[in-house]
This record gives sequence, C-alpha cells and structure tokens, in this order.
Amino acid sequence: MGKVTGFLEYQRLAEAAEPVVERVKHWREFVGHLTDDEAKVQGARCMDCGIPFCMQGCPVNNIIPDWNDLVFKQNWKQALLTLHSTNNFPEFTGRVCPAPCEAACTLNINNDPVGIKSIEHAIVDKGWQMGWIVPEPPKHKTGKRVAVIGSGPAGLACAQQLARAGHDVVLFEKNDRIGGLLRYGIPDFKMEKNHIDRRMAQMAAEGVEFRPSTLVGELGSGSPVTNLAKHTIAPAKLLAEFDAVVLSGGAEQPRDLPVPGRELKGTYFAMEFLPSQNRVVAGDQVPGQILATGKHVVVIGGGDTGSDCVGTSNRQGAKSVSQFELLPQPPMEENKPLTWPYWPLKLRTSSSHEEGCERDWAVSTKSLKGENGQVKSLVACRVEWVKDEKGQMKMQEVPGSEFEMPADLVLLAMGFVAPVASVLETFGVAKDGRGNAKATTDGKGCYQTNVPKVFAAGDMRRGQSLVVWAIREGRQCARAVDEFLMGSSELPR
Repeated sequence: MGKVTGFLEYQRLAEAAEPVVERVKHWREFVGHLTDDEAKVQGARCMDCGIPFCMQGCPVNNIIPDWNDLVFKQNWKQALLTLHSTNNFPEFTGRVCPAPCEAACTLNINNDPVGIKSIEHAIVDKGWQMGWIVPEPPKHKTGKRVAVIGSGPAGLACAQQLARAGHDVVLFEKNDRIGGLLRYGIPDFKMEKNHIDRRMAQMAAEGVEFRPSTLVGELGSGSPVTNLAKHTIAPAKLLAEFDAVVLSGGAEQPRDLPVPGRELKGTYFAMEFLPSQNRVVAGDQVPGQILATGKHVVVIGGGDTGSDCVGTSNRQGAKSVSQFELLPQPPMEENKPLTWPYWPLKLRTSSSHEEGCERDWAVSTKSLKGENGQVKSLVACRVEWVKDEKGQMKMQEVPGSEFEMPADLVLLAMGFVAPVASVLETFGVAKDGRGNAKATTDGKGCYQTNVPKVFAAGDMRRGQSLVVWAIREGRQCARAVDEFLMGSSELPR
C-alpha cells in the first residue's frame, strides 16, 4: 500500500456535516465529501491486510484496497475506473449504503475501520467534477431488444450493462419519473435527485430508452401501490416485441399493523408519506399531502425507512417525533471477536435520529384511538422475548406495562414482505415461499424465471434489501441475459 504504517499513524475522519439547527431547515444534502488531502490520509489507513475481507463484505465486491491505494497516490482517474469496474452508481452507494464493507474491514477487529464509504463518495464526486464520467456507448449493436421493468437501482444497473453490451434496451417505469426507490423512497436530504438525472443522461447517450408513466400489466384491486401511470402495456405485447424481459421492480407490499383503530385517518404506510415530500421538493403540486406539521408523530419500525420518516417529520415541523421498535435495544458495541467480518447487531443512530427523536425498544402497539375518524392516541405495551419449550424466541407482554401516548400521525415503517403479487401474476411468474419471483442466481439459467425469456432481479427476486444489493443483482442479471441472447458474455458479474 501507499503507506504501510498509515493505519498506525492516522485516525478515522468522518465526513463533515451541516449542524442540526441548520440542516433541518432545508431538503438538500448536508454531508460533504472529503477534501483531496483528507481522502489521501484516509486511504493511507488501508493496512495491506493480505486478505481483503472488505471486498467480501461488499455485495458488488468493490476492489477496495486498490482504489484506497490509488487515492493515497492521488491517482483519482484510475481510482474512478477501478470503482466503476464493479459499481455502476457509486454516487448512490457513497451516500445511502450502510457500508457492510466497513464492518468487514480487517482494521475493524480492534480499531475504527477504514472510511471506505467516504473515500468512495470522494472518488465519484471528483469524477463528475472533472468531467471524467462520460457515456460509454457500445462499439457494435447486436440487434437484440430487451425490456427492463422497474427503474430502481437494479433496473438502472441492468439496463446500463445491457446497453453497453450492444442491446437495444427500453426501461419501463410506472411512476412519472425514473429512479424507483431512489427517486421516491429516499429523501432528498440523503440523496438529491440530480444524481439520478445525470446518470439518465449518460444512459440515454448509451442507447437506453426511458418510458416513465407506463404500467406493465396491472396492479389489481387492493394493491398498496398507487397507480399514477398514464399508459398501460400488456405483458404479452412485451414478450412478443422483445427478445428478453427483466422484472426489476421493488418489494412494494408493506407489512401492515392489524390492530383496532388501524382504519383511522392519520395512519399511513411510510411509502404513502415519503414519496409525496419528494414530489414537492421536485416542484410538483401534491393536493392533500400527508404532513407532520404541528403533530405528534409516532413512527413504528426501527429501520432505515423509519429513520427517513423521522428526518422528514422534523423538517416538516412536527411537534414531537417518537419511534418504536418491536425488538429489544441492541448493544452499544458489537462483540467483534464473535461477529467480525459479518454485519453486526449493534445500536445505530442515524443523522435523522440526531435531529430529534424519542426512541424506544421492545414496544408493541395494541390499538389506536381517535375522535371523529382521526387518530389521536396510541396504546402500546412493553414486551419481552423468551424461549418457548422448543427453544424458539417468542414475544410476550410485560404485565402492567400498557401505556397511552398522543399520536396525530402514525407512520408504519415495518418493512416490506414481497412484490405486489399481481405484477408477477400477470406474467405467470412462479413465486417462492416468500412471494418473490422464483429464480436462482447460480448455474445455467441464473436469474431466469419459469416463463421463457423472462428474468427477475433485485428486490422483486430476493426481497427487501439494500441499494448495493440491487445494483449487484442488476449487473449479474444483465450478464445472464446477455449469455441467453448471445450464447456467451463479456459483461462482468
């Protein structure tokens, strides 16, 4: 490495963030990237460990030691090429990825891990600043046509890879703008949408055709997803017009809360609440927008989506924000000898939590109470997890622990269980035991469904997951499609 003793000499440096009092007044990103000198020092902390577990911890298998070394040597352009060799969109992951690579860093055994995510962020921002990120159109066209349905990170990665392989790619999206979860799930204060727009410009120059506001198939009655599409196209038409079809939509069926009072106005899924604010930031008029302004907000669910609800509620001017998690509070620090290099269970405090939130664990909601059809309070209890006679952990209420609290807006952020069933059913795609599209990821015919020339990737295949996992699936699926169409492929996995 560039500096063999760097991990002994330098401490981890976090990216600078705007103070809470200022950042809650706007919807822009508030985390800056490292300066060139700061990134050089952070790259020097990479310790030439010999077996880079960080690469195994990263779902796209980023070649992390190499670009750490290149940044230390200030060879930014080569660092960018190395980064792009495994990741189509490092500006997305450099902002919203939880960085499992850092948990797997060898230095993390007894020290703070290398700031891999911050270095990635600096590399790609430098690339855009210097004009190094340009379209990479194919040298030859194959004459094959591929339809990619769903424009989240899996669909974008798959479409870009297939276009670079020379195929004619059409990317379909039911919403009015391209981006899927990136566009309408992640708040702008975590990732501004111009990052998607400039990638779209690059992909368009590479030959990708975008068709937003187009629903493929039908959502069916009872779907939790709002259909705003202006156009509808039948699966049979796609199968007739394209040589391959990739299903790369999201796991959009949210986990519900079946308690008395669930029907009260003021109780919403997180993905009814978050997208409307993104639309407003984009300049849209949203009649009847769900707002937290002046309200007691209760967020049920302790994951990233719940954290996004907290940050959005604070920016909208909520009177109070509380967040409940059903599971017990994790430890402040993980047991590293037990968990390394795997993703550890430990208490994680997001930037949104820092902005103001009362967090509580091992809490179960029993009912919602209201007046004139509007939710006004939430009744909950404390729970404990004990082993049953079979040794399985079971939840039970702690006697005498019931309590009631004000709640004018209740946001359900308890995760997503599966894709919207009707999307798969209209294609006749078989589902696995969890309701996802059934397709393997290894051997001949990987990512293929039971329907001829129909492939599946991303959350629609593997269930709710990370942006970086979606990019991995999109890239691997693109290679599988290329092999299916051409007999072999030079696309990387």
